[in-house]
Amino acid sequence: MLGPVGLVLIGILSVQAGAAIAKGLFGEISPTAMVWLRLVTSALVLAALARPRLAGRSRQDWAVVLGFGLSLATMNWAIYQSFSRIPLGIAVTIEFIGPLTLAVVGSRRARDLVWVLLAGLGVALLGFQRAGLDLLGVGYALLAGLAWAAYILLSASTGRRWAGFDGLAVASVAAAAAMALPALVTAGTSLWDGRILLIGALVGLLSSVIPYSCELVALRSLRPAVFGILMSLEPAAAALAAIVLLDEHLSPVQWLAIGCVVAASIGATRSGSAPGEPPGRTASARSAAPGTIAT
Repeated sequence: MLGPVGLVLIGILSVQAGAAIAKGLFGEISPTAMVWLRLVTSALVLAALARPRLAGRSRQDWAVVLGFGLSLATMNWAIYQSFSRIPLGIAVTIEFIGPLTLAVVGSRRARDLVWVLLAGLGVALLGFQRAGLDLLGVGYALLAGLAWAAYILLSASTGRRWAGFDGLAVASVAAAAAMALPALVTAGTSLWDGRILLIGALVGLLSSVIPYSCELVALRSLRPAVFGILMSLEPAAAALAAIVLLDEHLSPVQWLAIGCVVAASIGATRSGSAPGEPPGRTASARSAAPGTIAT
C-alpha cells in the first residue's frame, strides 16, 4: 500500500501527465476548449462526491467561493495558453514564481530574500535562451502564477466558510460555467468529437480528480511542510512529462533554471513552516503548498 509521500508523487505525476496529454491535442482543439473539458469533468465529479450544502449561505460566502472559482478558471486558462506557446516545463517554472513570491512575502525574515534571488536567477537563466520562448507565452505563465497566488489565498478563505470539499466543488462549477462561452466560441465542431470528449474527460481526471484525492488522503498524516517540499518538484515533473509524452527536450541551461526555482521553493517551504505544524483545513489540498499547477 502506498504511503503519503507516494500518493503525493502520484498526484504530481498525474497533473503533469494530464497537461502533456492536453498539449498533444492543441492541434485539434483550442487550449480554451480543453481547459473547459477539464473543468467540466472535475466539476461533475467533485459536485457528485461533495454534494455541497447551498442553503443558508451568506453573500460573503458566495462572494468568496465565486472569487475562488474565477481564480481557478484564470489559472487554468492562462497556463494552458502559456504551454501552447512555450515548453511545458518552462511554463510551469515561470508560473511557480507566483505562489513562491506569496510564500516569501508572508515571511518577516530577511534571509528568505535568498529564495527570491535564487528564483530570480532561474528566470534570468531562461532569459539567456530566448530563442523559442514566445513572449506572450511567458506573459500567460506570469498571469497563471498571479492567479495561482490568488487561488491559494481564496482557498484558505473558502475553507473557513465551506466545509470539506463543498467550496472546491462549487468553485469548480463556477469556473466551468465562466469558461463555457469562450470554449464554445473557440472550439468549433471539434469539441463534439467523441475522441476529443473522452480525452478531455481523461485530462480532467488526471489533472484534478486524481491529484486532489491522493493529496487529501496524504495530508491526513503528512505535515504541510513536507507536502510543500514535494509539491516543489512540479516544474521538474512537468519537464519530464513533456520529454516522455511530447518529446519536448530542454537545454542544460533551462534545466539549471528549473533547478533554481525548485530549490527556491523548497527553501521557502522549509523556512516558512514550523516543526510539528498540523495539516491545514483548506478548500483544496494542493493549496497547502507554496505552489500548485492546478494545471
